[in-house]
Amino acid sequence: MARKSRSKQLNTAPESPGRFSYQGLDRVMHEKARLGILASLAAHADGLLFNDLKELCSLTDGNLSRHLGVLTEAELVETWKGGKGNRLQTMYRLTEEGRQRFTEYISVLERVVADGQPAVRKAGSTRSKLSGGWSPA
Repeated sequence: MARKSRSKQLNTAPESPGRFSYQGLDRVMHEKARLGILASLAAHADGLLFNDLKELCSLTDGNLSRHLGVLTEAELVETWKGGKGNRLQTMYRLTEEGRQRFTEYISVLERVVADGQPAVRKAGSTRSKLSGGWSPA
């Protein structure tokens, strides 16, 4: 007797193998601090000064610098230097590629949330109706 494939048992559509693998979750963007930096910069198209970004993301100078370095190296963020009087200021903003990749990344996150929602609703409505000897932990 032929054995059923695992994907058919899990009800995944044949056109989307590994439906829950989420290949679009980029490790550079997925880290919590970097995600906050990108979201802050996406919300401020003209860019943000270092100290404003530090405050918005609740990061230390060193931590923010390190994460901005990673994002700059990945060509997601660009740096602008300028000054007021004798004081040099640094501003950061998303590159065009960074904005596009971040938008694509958010779409993947939305898919993660959408995929998880039916399970949450079902778990809430059928919690006491689990069969096969299953019980809440």
